[in-house]
Amino acid sequence: MEQNLDATFAALADPTRRAILARLSLGEISVGELAEPFAMSAPAISRHLKVLENAELIERKTDAQWRRLKLNPKGFQTAAEWISHYREFWEGQLDALADYLDDLKQNQNKQTPKPEKGKSHGTSSNQRNRNRKG
Repeated sequence: MEQNLDATFAALADPTRRAILARLSLGEISVGELAEPFAMSAPAISRHLKVLENAELIERKTDAQWRRLKLNPKGFQTAAEWISHYREFWEGQLDALADYLDDLKQNQNKQTPKPEKGKSHGTSSNQRNRNRKG
């Protein structure tokens, strides 16, 4: 599993390979059709396809003289399982943090004294005026 996971993420790290996968997500296509929008040589495209094939993200099939490519959904499964495991972990951590912050906020609200109605803190304006006159 670890080797396939490394190969999958290494393959996905390249923007050209991600673009190839995006194109293949639309359906099966020949190597020639796939290479058309890319400004690179046929050997360069072939190297990208080999990396994707080694990571088991794509499959090649020969149909008479045509070599066709398609996505291999099973190739994404290992990465999806790995990501899912860590998503569950981090969601649990974030939920625990949210609970902690809610508790902290509630405790602060309980401890903060509220001023009584009708009572003022400090010197009133009448007292200040009396002190100035006298």
